[in-house]
This record gives sequence, structure tokens and C-alpha cells, in this order.
Amino acid sequence: MSKQSLARWENRHKSLAYWWAIGFGAGLLRPAPGTWGSLLGLGVGYFMLPSPWAIWLLVAGALLVTVISVAAIGNIERAAGIHDAPEIVIDEIAGQWVAMVPLALLPYGWFELSLSFLLFRIFDIVKPWPIGLLDKKVNGGFGVMIDDLVAGTISAILLSGIILFTG
Repeated sequence: MSKQSLARWENRHKSLAYWWAIGFGAGLLRPAPGTWGSLLGLGVGYFMLPSPWAIWLLVAGALLVTVISVAAIGNIERAAGIHDAPEIVIDEIAGQWVAMVPLALLPYGWFELSLSFLLFRIFDIVKPWPIGLLDKKVNGGFGVMIDDLVAGTISAILLSGIILFTG
């Protein structure tokens, strides 16, 4: 079943919550807006990684984005009457940052960076348990965010194992 777009919400362009939730335009790119949102998260996260505080930037960034996004998405859902529109990609940005956390702690190169993206996209798209359950059962802005945060967490765990046991 395809998700309902925010394109029919008349006041969307006037809403800061809308621009925030669509990753300031990344969610308008086609095809696969979630992939574009994840790429934006990967790009921003890449610039966080050289910092000595990279882990804190990624974790605190994901938490801060989540708190703001739960409220913003809740406002959008009330105004537009649509849950988890495909244009909303702020959840992919936060989830991608979570998936990148091992890169702040372990040696990485382009392969590991790409693998963090690939693992996150697979879990976000396929939605195995418990991700799919959360996606179906949790409503509101938190419901939009939580499945991507869990997908990012599972991706980070797998990425850590791959780096530790193959590197």
C-alpha cells in the first residue's frame, strides 16, 4: 500500500515543521525520497566523523532531531491528516546517524561508510521484526521516528560486528 503524499496540504510551504520534516527539500526528490534523506544524513554525518566528539555529535544530534521531529511531525499530521507521508525524511536522517555511530569509534573508510548506508536502507525498507511492528503499531510523530531509530541501531550493531571481525 502506498503512503499518502502531503502534496494536497495547502499550507505546507508556509510551515517550518514541513520544511524540517522533509529535510529542507530532500524528501521532495524522486524516486525513493527515503534514500535521498538517508544520503543527506550520511553526508552531514560524514562531516561530523572527523571531530573528536563525533560519537556525541551523532548521538546527541539524533536525539535532538528526534525530539524536534516528534513535535513537528505531530503538527503536520494534525494539520494535513496524513500519517508518515513519503516526503517526511527527517526520520531517515536521524536513523542514518545512529547507524554511523560505530564509525566514530572504530577504524573506517569508504567501504564501512557505504556499508552503514546500505545496512540502514535495507532495514528501513524491509522492516524485519521489531522494526515492522513498531512501524505498524506506534502512531504520531514518535511512530514515524522510532522504526528508523531501531533500524539505525540494528545497523550499527551489525556494522560494529563486521568491522571488528573482518578488519
